Amino acid sequence: MAMSSNVIGIINFAAMLLSIPVLAAGIWLSTQPDNACVNLLQWPIIALGVLLLAVALAGFVGAFWRIPVLLYFYLAAMLVLILLLACLVIFVYVVTNSGSGHLAPSRAYLEYRLEDYSGWLRRRVQGSHKWERIRSCLSSTSTCSELNQTYRTAQDFFYAPISPLQSGCCKPPTQCGYTFVNPTYWISPINPAADADCIQWNNDQAQLCYTCGSCKAGLLANLRREWRRADLILLVALLLLVWVYLMGCYAFRTAKTEDLFRRYKQGYT
Repeated sequence: MAMSSNVIGIINFAAMLLSIPVLAAGIWLSTQPDNACVNLLQWPIIALGVLLLAVALAGFVGAFWRIPVLLYFYLAAMLVLILLLACLVIFVYVVTNSGSGHLAPSRAYLEYRLEDYSGWLRRRVQGSHKWERIRSCLSSTSTCSELNQTYRTAQDFFYAPISPLQSGCCKPPTQCGYTFVNPTYWISPINPAADADCIQWNNDQAQLCYTCGSCKAGLLANLRREWRRADLILLVALLLLVWVYLMGCYAFRTAKTEDLFRRYKQGYT
């Protein structure tokens, strides 16, 4: 029984370690300016990571001090958390499965359209009240201003690997035909009716294209890229947690069998 308890303790300790990548994924998302403005995914991931850590700790304590109640709690609660994590992994994959950038003529960066993204994601940024809060948050970051410090000429900017958020929010759509002055200052559109966003562009550094549909699309493209990275971490953690959980169930069952056999031998003798 002692040997089995030690094995269960080691397995539960491994589960504690596996909660760290889940927590790290949530914390990493919270440090990204776009995710910090939207506040959609990072807090559920962080909460799930904390719960995984707490439940695994309870299982570790139960194994170390041989407290069956804590071990039963661990087995039940960990199963629920694994199912929740699996649902979260699948959900993130589904809502980020669609959406991609479009090539613009004579440009290295891509441009983005809101209709390319899933309905669930679009609803998170549509509506004047929702977007006004997000827009205000985005405009307070250095997302656009840092472009002026990096790219001085039109040629440099047109072939720059800027982010989807910068492409959508910091410049007008290419098809409008604006003339480049600097990355966040453009004049004299040739075709202002080419896109509804053409008339939304404003050289006011607090306005730019933050009211444009392309900005919402760029934000979703950024979220999609970051969420997919986090989802990969969660998927790996999920697979390892399932393996650890199954090993824990086997070890717990073995410990109970050993305990019953020991009691039988004591009664027999």
